[in-house]
Amino acid sequence: MIPLSFADVGAGQIIKKVGGSPEVKKHLEDLGFVVGGGATVVSEIGGNLIIKVKDSRIALSKELASKIMI
Repeated sequence: MIPLSFADVGAGQIIKKVGGSPEVKKHLEDLGFVVGGGATVVSEIGGNLIIKVKDSRIALSKELASKIMI
């Protein structure tokens, strides 16, 4: 498993684990980052990531993206 922040741009990934404190974990799950779900890094801008989850694009800091394991 590697953090989502290290994923290649454009490659679809399956989420294997969502970490962090209970509040962070719930926030990420509310955004659609759930175990077994798909995520694709669309682009990286200024150290932040644009990630496609379900039918939405979400901007995450590298710090938050590193809590999502693929």
